[in-house]
Amino acid sequence: MKKHLFTFFCLLLPALFLTGCWQEDLPEEDTGLLSPGEELSQEPELLLPESFSLPYTPDQSLDPIDCPDGPQQTAASLICEGLFRLTPGLEAENLLCQSYAYDPERYAYTFTLRPGVLFSDGSPLTARDVRAALERARHSERYQARLAHVSSISAGDGAVTVTLSRPSTGFPALLDIPISKVSGGVPLGTGPYYLSQDEGGAFLAANPAWWQGSGQPLERIGLTEASGQDAVLYRFSSHEVQLITADLTGIDPVALTGSVSQWETDTAIMQYVGLNTSAAPLDNAALRRALGECLNREHIVSGFLSGHGRAAQFPLSPLSSLYPEELEVRFSADAPAQAVSRTGYVPERTLTLLVNGENSFKTAVADYLAESFTAAGVPVETRVLPWEEYAAALEAGDFDLYYGEVRLTADWDLSSLLSTGGALNYGGWTDAETDGLLAAYGAAENRPAAMEALCARLQQQAPILPVCFKSTSVLTQAGVLEELTPTVAEPLYNLTGCTFRLRES
Repeated sequence: MKKHLFTFFCLLLPALFLTGCWQEDLPEEDTGLLSPGEELSQEPELLLPESFSLPYTPDQSLDPIDCPDGPQQTAASLICEGLFRLTPGLEAENLLCQSYAYDPERYAYTFTLRPGVLFSDGSPLTARDVRAALERARHSERYQARLAHVSSISAGDGAVTVTLSRPSTGFPALLDIPISKVSGGVPLGTGPYYLSQDEGGAFLAANPAWWQGSGQPLERIGLTEASGQDAVLYRFSSHEVQLITADLTGIDPVALTGSVSQWETDTAIMQYVGLNTSAAPLDNAALRRALGECLNREHIVSGFLSGHGRAAQFPLSPLSSLYPEELEVRFSADAPAQAVSRTGYVPERTLTLLVNGENSFKTAVADYLAESFTAAGVPVETRVLPWEEYAAALEAGDFDLYYGEVRLTADWDLSSLLSTGGALNYGGWTDAETDGLLAAYGAAENRPAAMEALCARLQQQAPILPVCFKSTSVLTQAGVLEELTPTVAEPLYNLTGCTFRLRES
């Protein structure tokens, strides 16, 4: 997590709300954005609000399983909790699950629930409640793909058993799914707040039955009506709401002024170069590796993404305990041309690098990559396409290279991206050894060793070239919040450790 302050600064704020899509795309190197950690030297006197409020759309659900991304999810994250939650380092930690056991013969997990947990209406959390919520999630747009390998869910006495169709020793990292039940149209959860209403409208009230104790820093969090992005921005800039989420390297930048504190959140969203491994010349592993040596990843993150990401040489976040840092190779400016020369490659044509043109950040990165490849002896030009044409070209395999983005899951299952016939394996990569290592990782008791073996094979064969993992931002009214440690799913992740500074009425 990183923080910095924007003071009376015109902030280019791209699409505010995180989506489950990967079709966003990159202004020029000088973006006009402050980089994480950077501060303006002069700060005005801060005017603190009398209360803390979040944006809210009354005609949309607050049930976290089916409510839309953005403000509704932020509010819902204070109402409901999951069996597990993801830490800022993208690791699973127990929440409503007290303990669990895995049966590798049946691919079955048994999750024992934490005793004494109550919903905000005072009713106890039961295994049947958890089963019902997970079954709804299995058929929801948000979680359907994540739970595609769940065969069955059963409820017992204080425990829930989830049976999978294949081995997955990292499955708990997928169960940060909020557990909710709906009563009279109102979502009920076990979290620190519950949805309430008075003559002033809807608000979040501190839940006295919260199993973690009465450590809520605020008795009440306001919910201010803001339907649509423009309304959210207006409410935030006018200090009617004090917290919003933002993707600062997304699409559709808008102007925002005022005193703003920014807090970075790491994500599992990877940007990478995809390669058509089924056709010459990129069916040559040595040439693919040489192209990998052209990637100055740190420069891409700092110069084009204004620091809103983490350079990565492998398809899992560098924050993960599974990331094989010892396999990394330091970038050298002389290495790319030498690596291409060693392959004996003689250009017969200019290769094409596809990029989605709807995001100027990505197009700038793609142009930089094309220049880098060309300088190393592999002529490449960018081809900028609107999203529909870009997606169709990937599906048809009509490319040499493409600049892509994919939202991975925190169990770091790479099958859809790299297995033979995988849904996101647009480059046509087929390798029995990779398939075997993917399967071994899914079943591994020693997951770090299995991931290292897989990454070593990917480094040798270079079917894709990872570039970085994006970060997104939580923006708050300056001075209102201190010691915030947000995550993508929970902007107020460390709620009880936060300090809220409000003006006395």
